[in-house]
Amino acid sequence: MDVLTLLTLVGFAFAAGAIDAAVGGGGLIQIPGLMSTLPQVSTATVIGTNKLSSIFGTGSAALTFFKRVKLPWVLLAVIAGCALVSSFAGAACLSLIPQSFLRPFVFVMLIVIALYTFMKKSFGQSHTQLVVTPKMLVLAGLGSLAIGFYDGIFGPGTGSFFIFFFIRFLGVDFIHASALSKIGNFMTNFAALSFLIPTGHVLLGIGLTMAVANVVGSIVGVRVALKYGSGFVRIIFLVLVTILIIRIGYQMFF
Repeated sequence: MDVLTLLTLVGFAFAAGAIDAAVGGGGLIQIPGLMSTLPQVSTATVIGTNKLSSIFGTGSAALTFFKRVKLPWVLLAVIAGCALVSSFAGAACLSLIPQSFLRPFVFVMLIVIALYTFMKKSFGQSHTQLVVTPKMLVLAGLGSLAIGFYDGIFGPGTGSFFIFFFIRFLGVDFIHASALSKIGNFMTNFAALSFLIPTGHVLLGIGLTMAVANVVGSIVGVRVALKYGSGFVRIIFLVLVTILIIRIGYQMFF
């Protein structure tokens, strides 16, 4: 691989890490970047290489968030365990449910999320003290099971779904929701890689090189999110969801 190609991939990885750390959706940048730069590589290998790079960035973002944002460990454990198990199940069912069946559902759900977030100006702007109750753990578990399964079987918008769910049902702000979503995303990536690495669908050298840039980008993204607060993250979240809607809509209708 020539130096220019590698530098291009590193640039994509840095940008993806920064965006993903704040609101999720780094794959929107990194996957098209890999596909356009390495057109001869199969889709499965592109996804596997993306996951390898992303898991390091997601893990770095989670650690940076956890140093600054206090979150109950029991809640994190429930989210992590449920996301891991359901993502495994989703990956196992990948060949059974066609993506063409899921795309319209995801398209409608993203539109609902965008409209709800836009119309409800206070959404995700205030944070209530997280008092862990059995009800909260059940809600967090159910949400993580559903979103983890979705990520294993399809994927686009997983970070956005995690963030929206945690704000809507756990009563946290965008900053705390982003922090919680990192543990869910980390575990879904881990589950996917456990399938993709043994089957040879990961370019290890490229993925690990991009991982370094992804980690640096994630550190920048978290610091920007913490500096400018939930209002700023809300705007970026709306922009990202809008891009997702356009992308999936284009794939459906054109």
